[in-house]
Amino acid sequence: MERHEVANTVSGATVGGHVVQAGSIGSVHLHQPPTVPTPRQVRAPHGPFVNREPEFAALAGALDRVEEGGLGVVVFTGLGGVGKTELIAKFTERHRERFPGGDLYADLKAYRHQGGVDLPGLLAGFLRALGAEPPAVEAERFTAFRTATAGRRCLFFLDNVEHAAEVRALLPACGLVVVASRRRLPALRMDGAEVRRLGPLSAAAGAELVRGWVGAGRGTDGELAELVELCGGLPLALNAVGSQLLDRDSLPVGRVVAELHDREGRLAMLEDEESDLGTTYDLVHERLSAPGRALYQLIGVHPGPFVSAELARAVGVERAEQAVRELRGVHVLDEVVDDDGEDRFRAHDVVRLHAYGRTRELPDRAGLLTGVVAYFRGRASLADRTMGRDRLRLQDPSGDDLPGFASDAAALEWLYAERADFRAVVEEAAAQGWHGEVWRLCESLWPLYHGRKLYDDWIATHRLGVESAQWDNQPAAVVKMRNQLARAHQERKEYRLAAEQLALATELVPLVTNRRVVGVLYETDGLLCLADGRPGDAVERFTLALAENRGDDHGEIVQSYNLAQALIADGRPEEALTLLAEATARAGRTRDNDMLMKLPLVRARAHRALGQLDLAVVHADDCARQAKERNQYAKEAQAHTLLVTLAEELDDAELAERSRERLRQLAG
Repeated sequence: MERHEVANTVSGATVGGHVVQAGSIGSVHLHQPPTVPTPRQVRAPHGPFVNREPEFAALAGALDRVEEGGLGVVVFTGLGGVGKTELIAKFTERHRERFPGGDLYADLKAYRHQGGVDLPGLLAGFLRALGAEPPAVEAERFTAFRTATAGRRCLFFLDNVEHAAEVRALLPACGLVVVASRRRLPALRMDGAEVRRLGPLSAAAGAELVRGWVGAGRGTDGELAELVELCGGLPLALNAVGSQLLDRDSLPVGRVVAELHDREGRLAMLEDEESDLGTTYDLVHERLSAPGRALYQLIGVHPGPFVSAELARAVGVERAEQAVRELRGVHVLDEVVDDDGEDRFRAHDVVRLHAYGRTRELPDRAGLLTGVVAYFRGRASLADRTMGRDRLRLQDPSGDDLPGFASDAAALEWLYAERADFRAVVEEAAAQGWHGEVWRLCESLWPLYHGRKLYDDWIATHRLGVESAQWDNQPAAVVKMRNQLARAHQERKEYRLAAEQLALATELVPLVTNRRVVGVLYETDGLLCLADGRPGDAVERFTLALAENRGDDHGEIVQSYNLAQALIADGRPEEALTLLAEATARAGRTRDNDMLMKLPLVRARAHRALGQLDLAVVHADDCARQAKERNQYAKEAQAHTLLVTLAEELDDAELAERSRERLRQLAG
């Protein structure tokens, strides 16, 4: 056998250990490891970006800490479509050069199966992107990931995270981790994360965003602001509308706004095949528990913006508190802080729209809506009866199976906090033809509208109240609704409109058997006489009103209060004081706290008319004190206005400034 010698030849070489320095090498090949490209996985932003500077500042601050060799974690939570992904894409584009190790992206939704996330599979992708071979043993990939990221400054964008544990398992040795989630993840603060909620765009920022798409020449500022409001400030919703405007250059912004004002029109936008909004909220809905879905249905049926566990229980939602926590966890509900201290939550307008779409064909939709209306009518009745036990009412009491109120002030604050719900519920009940519910709700809302002077709501609801009482064939209720509507116009100094309502109500007096109902017409007419500078006629009207209320303690006290004001205006303050003393004693005996608060103000005016300024101050101050305790801000403002006048007449600078300061607080 012939033997061939094979040898490598090296000329001009110095060999030292494993190091070879050579002038030329024959057949030796030294293989260099393959070059791994720097991963750049975070997508580019889609277009103009506005109004997120605080969030950019938080990310930049975390990046500064990362550049010192540490680990930074920033979490953005918020409603689907609010712009979390676009925010992080824009930040990455701005600062890409500060991540020499690259930027990596993982959508955890793509790795989520049967409620769990395939974390080893996700890490295998990260490791390959970083140039490391994933260990075959899945458990070893976590330590391999930390090794691969040690000393390497990268950005890791974890999208659609649902649980804090998912983030903890994916933390690198160093670098910046940015998380986007539709769920609240407060537990990550324990890991040093900065957790920020991303809210909708303001009207100005949203308009700026739309102008960036369609140009400066389309749509007025008002139309664009309205467009943003109708889209709930969600960039994803605005993007859907912006696409329509870009596709049709001749389409006026105003026409789009008009179409979106219709709930079905907005729902069409939500369900558009090119919009991700419907799919986004479908996924949220599908993953809710049974109580969570029941609460979501309530959101879709309830015409108003606010929900509570108490309302949910009243309409039959099981484990209502659990359902509220669940929907808060996925940013479907946000807590609303009101002075009444009750737990109240608001659903985003786009969520409410989606929930409405899911409940349009609900078999028991009418039954659920009936429960909502019954809840608000019952609690309004309770609040009204708490604030004025003996006030004239045509309806029977309701709501005794619902939680009551600890005080007059608590009842008024609850009514005020729910004012948007009440208007929406009245309007929906009218649309459904539930006429008895409408006028009864309006009757119970008198202390809210009269006490807090919510004139727009007052007039809008009572116009429906008049119509519903007519359909319900209740003449006394028609008279009462027209009278309460007249009082709103009278207080707004719309005297002609008030007189028209009184005239229409008077036509029905022959059909009314309850004389106290007739008395309220004399009362309002007397107030119009006072406003018209006819105090003598006012005295006559209030005297008639007093006669119609004989035998009813509260009715007689109220009309004595009114008659006293007319007597003062007619130059008869002594008679007024006599009448007021009797009314005050009667209010004390019957514990008519509402009138005990109001009577001192008229007594103060009578004493002022007699030149008894010190006594006038005492009574005006008494009214102001009681009104403040009862949260009756309008009456308190009247008392302090009189105190300022009295202080100026007495040359009491301290009293004048004290009352002016309180008036500034009430105005604010």
